[in-house]
Amino acid sequence: MRNSNTKKLKRISEQTLLVTVDIGKVKHTGYYRFPDGTDGKAFEFCNSRKGFEEMWQRVCRAKKVRNLTEVVMGFESTGPYAEPLLHFLKRHNVRLVQVNPFHTKRLKELQGNSPNKTDQKDPKVIADIIGLGHALTVIIPEGTVAELRRLTQARERSIQRMSILMNQLQDLIFLIFPEFMTVMKDITIKSTQHLLKNYPKPDDVVETGVELLTQILKKVSRGRLGKERAEALYHAAEESVGIVEGQESIVFEIKEIVSVIESIETFIKELEKHMSKHLKDVPYSRCILSMKGIGEITAAGLIGEMGDFKNYRTISEVIKHAGLDLFEISSGKHRGTRRISKRGRPLLRKLLFFASINVVRKGGILHKQYQHHLEKGMPKIKALVAISRKLLSIIFALVRDHSVYIAQYSKTQRLKEAA
Repeated sequence: MRNSNTKKLKRISEQTLLVTVDIGKVKHTGYYRFPDGTDGKAFEFCNSRKGFEEMWQRVCRAKKVRNLTEVVMGFESTGPYAEPLLHFLKRHNVRLVQVNPFHTKRLKELQGNSPNKTDQKDPKVIADIIGLGHALTVIIPEGTVAELRRLTQARERSIQRMSILMNQLQDLIFLIFPEFMTVMKDITIKSTQHLLKNYPKPDDVVETGVELLTQILKKVSRGRLGKERAEALYHAAEESVGIVEGQESIVFEIKEIVSVIESIETFIKELEKHMSKHLKDVPYSRCILSMKGIGEITAAGLIGEMGDFKNYRTISEVIKHAGLDLFEISSGKHRGTRRISKRGRPLLRKLLFFASINVVRKGGILHKQYQHHLEKGMPKIKALVAISRKLLSIIFALVRDHSVYIAQYSKTQRLKEAA
């Protein structure tokens, strides 16, 4: 994996052609500016190989006219529409940088003293931001890290789809059998899904009877549920106030949703197998896994979302990439509350947050620090966010030093010194 440090771009040199692109789905809008401030006319090019080649030829001609030696090309941090172009440009002699869309929005009104937004104006605003030095180099994940990022994002999308389906399922169940969820409680377990797929109506449960229902629950739950739960479900079905009109159509949809949920669960398991497989190819993965409370899936997701920890030089860069850097709004005697900026990768923050819940449990590696935050009066959510920052800092340090986590490290060091 190539080590390409992400860092803030300094002001454009006198030998640099600045090119910016406003990304679109079908067409992009390009623009270039010479070191002396003169610029070319904004131009459009298609999101295709032919369009990319035409754009690059135009850039090369502009570079040759002024005998310039370097090309810096900038974009807004954007979605998937820019990725084919980024990978095309990676093969050419060009430095890629990105700007925060929030900066573009703020600076837009300064150009022409107007909030006007057009495809012709946007690349010029991006160029102004880069000219001021407010841009970061683009790091494109490669090899194993790229695979981990795609797998992590696919897993997250699958989980989101499943959550939507779970909510739809609960709404439909409430129509025909509102008492069902008071008995089974957890819709995510296999026993509940089996019943919904095979006995979704109150009449189905009553016809099955307590004895057979008990056998079914014992088998599906592997002994965790038995006669007591079967009797509770049976009595609930006997007294159900669920609707009868249109019931068959609702049952048809319930069975389909349960089948889709099962399919998604299988797909997620396959994704996790691939994540574990690729994680083994990352040399420093053992450093992260040495921390009690962080499993393979979390470690794989963190590496994928960071885009290789080796690409970062300082902890502050890592914290900022996650959007966990702090800010406050203060003026005069007023001192604002310190908050995280959230101007980073949201999925990375989510992974860290859930990992923090694991490491602050009783006996966890950061349990004492979490309790210390609570004793100072910090709300639980803010304390977990603080632990997320600490956790990310520790992970970065372990990867940087290629070392494993040692619990009570300071105490161990003191004992060694005493010896």
